[in-house]
Amino acid sequence: MILKAKERGGGAQLARYLLSMRDNDHVELHEVRGFVGDDLLSAFREVDAIANGTRCENYLFSASLNPPGGETVTTSDFENAADEVERKLGLEGQPRAIVFHEKDGRRHAHVVWSRIEAEQMRAINLPHYKMRLRDVSRELFRAHGWEMPKGLRDWRERDPLGYTREEWQQARRVGLDPKQLKSLFQECWNRSDTGTAFAQALKERGFMLARGDRRGFVAVDYRGEVYAVARQAGVKTKEVAARLGDPEAFPSVDEARTYIAARMSERIKGFIRQAELEAGQGRKALDAERSELAARHQQERQALKDTHEKRWIAETKARAARLPRGFSGIWHRLTGKYSKIKQRNEREAWAAHVRDRAERDGLIASQLDERRTLQDRIRQQRERQQADLLLLREDVARYQTMALPEREAQRPEPETQRDKLKEQRSRDRTRDRGFER
Repeated sequence: MILKAKERGGGAQLARYLLSMRDNDHVELHEVRGFVGDDLLSAFREVDAIANGTRCENYLFSASLNPPGGETVTTSDFENAADEVERKLGLEGQPRAIVFHEKDGRRHAHVVWSRIEAEQMRAINLPHYKMRLRDVSRELFRAHGWEMPKGLRDWRERDPLGYTREEWQQARRVGLDPKQLKSLFQECWNRSDTGTAFAQALKERGFMLARGDRRGFVAVDYRGEVYAVARQAGVKTKEVAARLGDPEAFPSVDEARTYIAARMSERIKGFIRQAELEAGQGRKALDAERSELAARHQQERQALKDTHEKRWIAETKARAARLPRGFSGIWHRLTGKYSKIKQRNEREAWAAHVRDRAERDGLIASQLDERRTLQDRIRQQRERQQADLLLLREDVARYQTMALPEREAQRPEPETQRDKLKEQRSRDRTRDRGFER
């Protein structure tokens, strides 16, 4: 189970994000423990109010628990993982909340703890929490028998195509997969040994090298989107500077955008609009199917929840009926039979709770399998669209190159050059008139 976490504030904003259905098929508030309020927003506002009595700004510790794709992980597995995290970090007994998210056929959990000890009015220190979470993650992979990612076994083998949330959002804006985008830059970097070759490789794929605001190097695409070369290529900034040389030799971002915009013809823009329209139509059809599937799954879960509640009420009444009342109850208490019946009822109540949870986990597992089947189709269509968009970018670069000589020929001469020609022609006419005389 991959564990990612950070200290943060902004409890109200975090609560709204965790409960948002955007990009998620299902959102479930599973647990709110140790707070006065029983809903997420009021619970986090409560921590916010307590933290105002301290100097702590990042009063929450938020962690995401991500199991491997395709693995069946029960609710108890997530709870045990959260218990292990708080034991390792010294957060035992602290108020916490657990929210489940389901997206693209995968289920993961967000666990948020309060760092504030209310009695002492101080924040719990969490030194080296990333290293401790890495140790917990390894233990969970071993305990469940899951294949451990290379980057978790050895940080030097981490995925070179990994991306941040900002990179994911940028790739989403331009209609590309973030991993494919990074792969494209890394391929251009690895196949070129000079700055000129790297610039040409990027140019063939619709990107133009430019200098960034901080004297670094960036690439600009036909949309005007800016990409950090070092980050996308997965190399150090010093390596980029050594290969590309002086940033001042490259145009600024604004100059690159102006240059690209001047060479974008209406024909090329029409190609782009057509490709994006076709991709959008395909996405809409599958998005509608995904929404319909999510609604049906939600109805099934609600029906199971109603069944569980009715059965729980009936079983609770049956267990309560076993307990004798009146003088019989007093006699049973004296003989110890009342305690035995009560213990039996408690065992049966716990067994019923475990049974209901197992039935719900089973339903969720079957629904995730169904959702993964749909996600495979979505992924296949997305890969086709990605390939089309990448080819389109190469076409854009090729058409721009073809259009350049024609535009250069049609471009009017600069004002100073025309003035020089006028002066030269005037001198020539004067000289000719002198010869005629």
